[in-house]
Amino acid sequence: MNCASKEHAGIAGRLESAIIELLALQEVLSCEEVDGRVLTDFRDALNRVRNTAWAAQKYVASRISDEGPGGLTSFLASERVRCAFQLCRSVQEDLQHEDIRFQKGQLVQLQAAILGLNEQLQDRL
Repeated sequence: MNCASKEHAGIAGRLESAIIELLALQEVLSCEEVDGRVLTDFRDALNRVRNTAWAAQKYVASRISDEGPGGLTSFLASERVRCAFQLCRSVQEDLQHEDIRFQKGQLVQLQAAILGLNEQLQDRL
């Protein structure tokens, strides 16, 4: 078995394991009460994985049909914007909770990234 075949088999096995785990989680979520913030984070993670899987599938299809990746890269950029929007809303909500402790350095880095992004957005709008 060559490296590509081994890698493909490894990915397939991991995906099968993930499917089994997700089905088990589905049962737990149906029976137990879970913190709403944890569920929101879980749903966001699942959505990112779902979109990544879709993008990977589109990439494979574009390679088979010799289409360029332009549409795919635009989709991925749009998906990052959607995720950033959701993440910003979640951080805003977290900042309203006094029981959540943040490290000042992380907040300073986040603010710097947001200011830089804001400058670039102003150029695009």
